[in-house]
Amino acid sequence: MIDLIFPDGSKRQYDDGATGKAVAASIAPSLAKRAALIKLDGELYDVDRPLPHGGKFEILSRDAREALDTLRHDASHIMAEAVQELFPGAQVTIGPSIEDGFYYDFARDEPFSLDDLAKIEQRMKEIVDRDEPIEREVWKRDDAIDHFKAIGEAYKAEIIGGIPAGEEVSVYRQGNWKDLCRGPHFPSTKFVGKAFKLTKLAGAYWRGDHRNPMLQRIYGTAWASDADLADHLHRLEEAEKRDHRKIGRVMDLFHMQEEAKGMIFWHPKGWTLYRTVEAYMRRRLDADGYVEVKAPQLMDRGLWERSGHWQKFGKNMFTCETEEGEVLAVKPMNCPGHVQIFNHGQKSYRDLPLRMAEFGSCHRYEPSGALHGIFRVRAFTQDDAHIFCREDQIEAESTKFIRLLESVYRDCGLELHAVKLALRPEERFGTDEVWDVAEAKLERAAKNAGIAEVELLPGEGAFYGPKLEFHLRDAIGRTWQCGTLQLDYVLPERLDAEYVAEDGSKQRPVMLHRAICGSMERFLGVMIENFAGAFPLWLAPVQVVVATITSDADAYAQTVADSLKARGLRVEVDLRNEKVGYKVREHSLAKVPVIAVVGRREAEEGKVALRRLGSDQQQVVSLGEAANALALEASPPDVAAMAKDGASSRHVVGALEAG
Repeated sequence: MIDLIFPDGSKRQYDDGATGKAVAASIAPSLAKRAALIKLDGELYDVDRPLPHGGKFEILSRDAREALDTLRHDASHIMAEAVQELFPGAQVTIGPSIEDGFYYDFARDEPFSLDDLAKIEQRMKEIVDRDEPIEREVWKRDDAIDHFKAIGEAYKAEIIGGIPAGEEVSVYRQGNWKDLCRGPHFPSTKFVGKAFKLTKLAGAYWRGDHRNPMLQRIYGTAWASDADLADHLHRLEEAEKRDHRKIGRVMDLFHMQEEAKGMIFWHPKGWTLYRTVEAYMRRRLDADGYVEVKAPQLMDRGLWERSGHWQKFGKNMFTCETEEGEVLAVKPMNCPGHVQIFNHGQKSYRDLPLRMAEFGSCHRYEPSGALHGIFRVRAFTQDDAHIFCREDQIEAESTKFIRLLESVYRDCGLELHAVKLALRPEERFGTDEVWDVAEAKLERAAKNAGIAEVELLPGEGAFYGPKLEFHLRDAIGRTWQCGTLQLDYVLPERLDAEYVAEDGSKQRPVMLHRAICGSMERFLGVMIENFAGAFPLWLAPVQVVVATITSDADAYAQTVADSLKARGLRVEVDLRNEKVGYKVREHSLAKVPVIAVVGRREAEEGKVALRRLGSDQQQVVSLGEAANALALEASPPDVAAMAKDGASSRHVVGALEAG
């Protein structure tokens, strides 16, 4: 007999080998009909599979959040069945669920066309209507290889050939179609529903190796309801409009080219945006007790070997060799350099915590196919910092950092969506005892900072320590992982960092590796797409354009521009011999937040007509009133907060000048 514990805490006994469906039927026949999956001790099973043991038991419907990955994986199988029905001779390879959808790779002599996607979608809907049972079968490995070879599925046979000899494999039968798969799956194709859409075609090398044949990949998205599908497609449309690469061109922010793959050419307006965010971050770090440093770009291979980075990341590091035989690596990260600064001169327990920051320029080799706009590049800058602290300071420093990060995201118009704790990987430095302590401390720090839920990510920590990942959400609901906090006992040991404790003994500091933006380039890309280029006034590269109605107002327009610039605003003047409506449309496309229109009347009265981006209305005010209001609105959030808290104008101006 097995004991099952239900979500309400009740317990029941069932015969060994009972299936999830039988358990559901014992409660209510209607529940058995709705049952899509079983969750047993956190693991998902087919409803018709005998339960391997007792434990915490839950019956999931197809609409359950945990069932979505299975729904998408089932959709990929239905797509593969549809393809092989419509295009005999097409071979299937692999077809996993992915974030927001699924894909399947096919081997076929003729290329698929976009027109084929509509035919495949229609056949998928027919397969759903067939309500084909999805049944798990266990085969001997060699029998499975022989079967798939016999039906012309060479790729599938190769996959099975990679399984150790003597092992059994699970095959899922779906009507007359079958595929090698671990599962789990829904009871039948009707459970998938029809809230799916095939989205695009792409090429993919077999097993990701360019020396292997090129396959054809079909991507799709699948959801539990038509409403969810419609919301997702709307987000995709919005994302297309917000693509940072398109906006970067329209706003003249940056460009990229083949002669410098994965590297950014920042134009004046883009660099203004970059420096505005960097200056803001510097002020926040200064106020939070950080000291800024600068470490070399090139350091000897020996240092990277001692730190462990050479062994782990050597293939992704750019190197050069001198005539004297030195092998130097362009730094892919900043931490070893910061330890060298810490090690220079004796440190006392009184010096800790030492919060050492650097806007460090880093370079990493990324394959050409992995590069993506300014989100994934080869040259980037980290808003990096390392906090050297004592053991008893770890949780307080971690909590302090999390609160700073949340505040920065709020100021930048972004929302902290989730915090995830990446736990020890298979290949790592340090003992299990050290990892136990490190993981527990980071989890407690997150809870102390008010994080209600911390998702655990087994095996995804850094090689030297666990890390908290901070995922933010943008205006259309997408999530991005930017910030991170990593707890490291290993690097101080490997690079001989030490401080003098209160009792005079030499002790190792603990390192907290932390970043808020992560990569400045990626963070700016997120912000460009979040605001769709329509930045709040403090961030906008050009904050105001003064546009003339007639040439009679040219001199006054320059006076207006000079007055606004004197208040710290970023201003351009448009004196072209064009109609004012044309000028307004052009600057609106360039996402300029405020257009100050001036003509003969405004010049005579000392006024300006202010037009806001996205509005057809204009407000006529005096030049002095406009300058005061816009200067106040353009204050960065941290400076505005200083003014609100009663800081003197001298301190506020000083903060801006320091930035």
